[in-house]
Amino acid sequence: MMNPLNEAHRLHLLHSVLCTVNLGAIVLDNERRIVLWNSWMIKHSGLGHDKVIGADFFTVCPGLRGGRMEAAIQQALYNNFPSLLSQTLNKAPFALHASPVAAARNERIQQAVEVTPIAVEGAPRHCLIQISDVSIAVGREKLLREQAMVLRSQTFADGLTGIANRRHFDVAMEKEHRRAKRGGTPLSLLMIDIDHFKAYNDHYGHQKGDQCLIQVAAALAGMLKRPCDLMARYGGEEFAMILPETDVEQATVMAEAIRARAQELAIPHERNNAELRQVTVSIGIATQKVDTAVEIEALIGAADRALYLAKRNGRNRIESMLPA
Repeated sequence: MMNPLNEAHRLHLLHSVLCTVNLGAIVLDNERRIVLWNSWMIKHSGLGHDKVIGADFFTVCPGLRGGRMEAAIQQALYNNFPSLLSQTLNKAPFALHASPVAAARNERIQQAVEVTPIAVEGAPRHCLIQISDVSIAVGREKLLREQAMVLRSQTFADGLTGIANRRHFDVAMEKEHRRAKRGGTPLSLLMIDIDHFKAYNDHYGHQKGDQCLIQVAAALAGMLKRPCDLMARYGGEEFAMILPETDVEQATVMAEAIRARAQELAIPHERNNAELRQVTVSIGIATQKVDTAVEIEALIGAADRALYLAKRNGRNRIESMLPA
């Protein structure tokens, strides 16, 4: 049977291991002096043994004094209590850099830090500070968050026009309807339809039809000035515009501006009425008054009926209707 290694060999082996592992390792004595500063720390801090061994930890790392790190070291040395610093609150506590270029830019390694008490036979307690580079994991998490945001935006955006889609409209309508009832404010809904759009598609082709939808949607959505307003593609050539805190008079002014803007685009439409021969829109307005709360279905139904009336009365016009 082999004899166990003597104390000196064990200490040498431990030091070799701590200098080889791919993480930062710092050991402090009970007076918070640095007794071990491994090769990983030398590489990423730029501080060699001659600058740190025997020095007070907070002289070497003054930026950590008085914060969470000092409290964790105190807990380890005097209360025998380990600590794991929250990566959310302490993303890069140590001035550690992946390269000299990163150091010049002051771009720190993202870190996970653990402070552990160490019992030393015949001597006061020491503590071990372990620092892991979690930059790749943090970067991956950031990428996943960004991808999730893109996916969410795609889920709520119309694939052709880029404006809000029907799902987004439904969510926004539910939210604004609740807000209007709770706050006692008016809520207006505009239903907007491109006149004779089927005839446009038949005459010019579906590619031109798609371009027409994109152009009209961009122009009308660009008229919205408030963050709470929303324009959505409701279906086919029909759009819906939610206007919170807007009464019927204000909604009518907005609708007229929309009708005029669509006409200003001067998109040729040979199959529209004989006078204009260009793309126009018809608009139906429904408004939930301050003192008359109605269901969402009633508001949408009234706007739809008003739109139908605008079409029946000649198109390129506006009609309004009170929700029942």
